[in-house]
Amino acid sequence: MKTPLPNLRDRQRAETRDQILRAVGRQLETRSLEDLSFAEIARDAGVGERTVYRHFPTKEALLGAFWAWMQSEAFGQPERPKPAPRTDRRLREAITAQRDPTRPLRILIATDAWEPQVNGVVRTLTRVVSELQAIGHTVEVIHPGQFKTFPLPTYNEIKVAIGVYEPVQELFKAFEPEAIHIATEGPIGLAARRICVEWKLPFTTSYHTRFPEYVSARLPLPLAAGYAYMKWFHKPSGRLMVATPTMREELSRHGFRNISNWSRGVDTEVFRPRAEGEADIFAHLPKPVFLYVGRVAVEKNIEAFLALDLPGSKVVVGPGPQLEELKPKYPDVVFTGSKQGEELAQHYRCADVFVFPSLTDTFGLVILEAMASGTPVAAYPAPGPIDLIPGSGAGVLALTATEGLREACLQCLDLDRRAVRAFAETFSWRACAEDFVKNLEPYPEPEKTRFWRRLRRLARVRRRRPEAA
Repeated sequence: MKTPLPNLRDRQRAETRDQILRAVGRQLETRSLEDLSFAEIARDAGVGERTVYRHFPTKEALLGAFWAWMQSEAFGQPERPKPAPRTDRRLREAITAQRDPTRPLRILIATDAWEPQVNGVVRTLTRVVSELQAIGHTVEVIHPGQFKTFPLPTYNEIKVAIGVYEPVQELFKAFEPEAIHIATEGPIGLAARRICVEWKLPFTTSYHTRFPEYVSARLPLPLAAGYAYMKWFHKPSGRLMVATPTMREELSRHGFRNISNWSRGVDTEVFRPRAEGEADIFAHLPKPVFLYVGRVAVEKNIEAFLALDLPGSKVVVGPGPQLEELKPKYPDVVFTGSKQGEELAQHYRCADVFVFPSLTDTFGLVILEAMASGTPVAAYPAPGPIDLIPGSGAGVLALTATEGLREACLQCLDLDRRAVRAFAETFSWRACAEDFVKNLEPYPEPEKTRFWRRLRRLARVRRRRPEAA
């Protein structure tokens, strides 16, 4: 029996697309990103230059698709030809129907970062989910624990999900969400994004990590490559949530759109100042104690802190791939490994200064945790610190992104710890969750407004006249 022509055409298009993306990979082995040429890619792929442009009209579209394809190849999830959009009527209607702001929502969150990972993204998402449920919303989280996983190369603590596309489809259908949020750009985020684009479902995304800088710190790839992928990933998002105004401005300069602020909160009961007479866990160390909490990894710029000539002691709390490398290199530093809960809170409240040397975070939740403990923060003027610290009385910024961190650390010793705590008390997780819900409504896009209006009108007609379906 002959294969129907549309299916054959789909397969041919997919094969041609695959040839082009493989050619991009070969070209990048011998030349820089800036020197990539559509003509050379076409010759390498054995297709016409017009064919390359037909599949990828711009260099940005080509590079974004290439990084997504490369990730799919690495995770054993080769892309398939796009099928015709297929989803049941109820799911489409639930997503596109007009919302009643007073009624609880069915919210689906897709994330590649979840427990037992220990990082700011996981702490933010788990706490926001708890607050959403307390408000009355129903939340379903699609996370790596629901799939087969393997350790991320160079970072064994992070587990990467594989074989997720079809299972994620079934989870979408079973839950029938009214709002969809994609929190990360990994395999689960990619699968959720693909489903939303194919099924024409509105969704929102968030930008938790400066991914291009993160990748560039670990691999010999230019920043432009990472930004091409991130712009491709977030382009269809109805609203891109970021933690700070500085991050919003930075992404706007790179050409991102539909950006909204989504701040963070802190648990001021768990993270609190040391009470009078409470034991000091650093009593055995020379004072003052300068503390770092977070992943011990190259993208955290931790050696900028460890190499400083500071009085007293340096303490590093957290796991990470650079831990075993740094221990012998800095024998005078106390490396405690991972700490959680009350034990972690004790480390914050007993330190004299918290040091945040990272240049790749978008916020730095640990900054608020330290401040809530009454511990002032010394940091570089990067997104997160630059939005929190100036004028707060709760910390000091270094002069530049490479100089002045030592002076900032020493100036923090003179700050009033009560003022530091008072500043942190202005942040709450409830407000964070409420902002998240407000942001779930995508920005209206002029070229799509009429399309979504028609879908909503059709949904209303079907609810009034079931037989019309």
